[in-house]
Amino acid sequence: MSDLCPCGTGRLLDACCGPLLSTERLAGTAEELLRSRYTAYALGDREHLWRTWDPRTRPEEPYLGDDRWTGLRVLEVVDGGPDDTAGVVEFVASHVGGELAERSRFTRRAGRWFYTGAEDREGRT
Repeated sequence: MSDLCPCGTGRLLDACCGPLLSTERLAGTAEELLRSRYTAYALGDREHLWRTWDPRTRPEEPYLGDDRWTGLRVLEVVDGGPDDTAGVVEFVASHVGGELAERSRFTRRAGRWFYTGAEDREGRT
């Protein structure tokens, strides 16, 4: 039996983000990809972060930092469903000592969702 998934769904890791991190399956929605990327940060899975970052915008190597992540709250989801080609997910990720708030942009190409980047306060990337 596995532990609870760090992404906050209340599901076990093996039944939630685990199959995405292990490449057993792809994310079906932008929110699902966001949750799996949070889980990758929480577990230190740099490969999943790199693989799910849009090749047009990703750094050479994703920075994991030293934060210990403690929770994820999804605040808003705009599009990003199975039939969409783009979506935005606004979230707050808590860590020891603070929070990270972001509106993340996602695109779907060739059936795969990718993290594209964060919007600024005016909604631009």
